[in-house]
Amino acid sequence: METTNAILLRKRKLSDTSLIIAWCTESLGCVETVARGARRAKSAFAGKLDLFFEAEIQLQRSRRSSLHTLTEAVLRNPHEGIRTNYQRTLAASCFVEWIEATTELEHPAPELFHLLQRALGFLAAHDPTRKAVKHFEAELARCAGVHDAALLRSDPAAALAALFGRMPRGRAPLLKSLA
Repeated sequence: METTNAILLRKRKLSDTSLIIAWCTESLGCVETVARGARRAKSAFAGKLDLFFEAEIQLQRSRRSSLHTLTEAVLRNPHEGIRTNYQRTLAASCFVEWIEATTELEHPAPELFHLLQRALGFLAAHDPTRKAVKHFEAELARCAGVHDAALLRSDPAAALAALFGRMPRGRAPLLKSLA
């Protein structure tokens, strides 16, 4: 059993009663877990597994695959303010897409976890701005190892896209809504 702080990035249905949950964790990197029984009405996970939730999770590693078993989740911060308007949710989704695009599965990167944690904390309290989006992208590019200072200042998103091969689909609608 391993315990770590984590932010829920994505969830999808596995069966009638179970979910596959993608997490960005502080000590394990991005991991995927199976939450068995999470879709049941009286599940121990009820109310603890939603997008952008920050939780302390306990998981049991699988010996055969990269899909581990979630055994416990203790909600730490639901980032409720993100759900108050469309722009905040769109910005949070874009940040999650960037994290997924720039991280390798099960490669510990605590600085990326803390960057996402700060970004979601900001969005829970404030509406997004172009400056905030650019700051997140610049910090992510710095963490990813982009060394061209001029490119970091002018267009960190382009530097990330050149390095990782794509930009998040949600970025264009986000920037359009912030115009």
